[in-house]
Amino acid sequence: MSHQDALRARLIAAFDGLPPKLQQAARYILEHPDEVALVSMRQLARSAGVQPSTMTRLAKALGLDGYDDLRAHHAHAIRQRIDGFAAQQERASAGGAGLAGQMLQSLSGQIARLAEPASAARLAAAAERLAQARRIYVLGLRSCHLVAWHFHYVMSLLGKRSVHLDGPAGTVGDGLMGAGPQDVLLAVSISPYARHALELAQMARGKGLAVVAITDSEVSPLVAIADEVILCATESPTFFHTLVPALAVSEVLCGLLANRDRDGALAALQNADRHLLELNTYYTAPKRRPPSAASRDETTD
Repeated sequence: MSHQDALRARLIAAFDGLPPKLQQAARYILEHPDEVALVSMRQLARSAGVQPSTMTRLAKALGLDGYDDLRAHHAHAIRQRIDGFAAQQERASAGGAGLAGQMLQSLSGQIARLAEPASAARLAAAAERLAQARRIYVLGLRSCHLVAWHFHYVMSLLGKRSVHLDGPAGTVGDGLMGAGPQDVLLAVSISPYARHALELAQMARGKGLAVVAITDSEVSPLVAIADEVILCATESPTFFHTLVPALAVSEVLCGLLANRDRDGALAALQNADRHLLELNTYYTAPKRRPPSAASRDETTD
């Protein structure tokens, strides 16, 4: 384990016992480790929304002499990279790419990280857990509703027993009435974490459901109650966080589940096609009539 990995593990282990401001600083460092080595302590603290002294207090809480030791750990990790930050920055600025280019480049890197061995293993473990469930309850509130709905929609096409926890008039939790230990909750939540989503995840856990979490940080409140955790980045060059990596996770899970039962998935999709055709759901271009014999003769004359 590298120095930075060991420090990261220590930071995660200590997180729950830290005061709120130190937690705020720790979360920022976990999510932006390169900045520790590349910007001043004041700038890092400003980005994290804390006072500079908080960074020093955090370092000492981790058993370090001070902030310089914290920075040294991260600087060493950057120097050890084959492809360092400077090279990435050079590529990012090549060709005068604007904000659109920066956003797409950022998304490309985030998706690529999901394909790394550790992340791929987490995806496979989560799919295995979901595959064993009698029913999959799917939860995602506020911006995460998009990801939850996507997963539920694809599962319904595949004929899987999926229950989307999304009810009008405050009835979102009512869907858990019949849930039990044979079921699994797929919960999607990213910072800022919706309080009601966490409460419902805790309720599901209390009913004996296994919990699979799609979230953004090792110190997400979902991690403590989840059996399987898939981490996805949310950072964006813009003022809003991105949901593209979380949607990619949803697509991959759907693909893995469909691949486990290819014959069943094919039969379910054929049934869905017939049903949607009966509803005349999708536009189809009218078939072009072949030219009549008379018009063919006119064309040849």
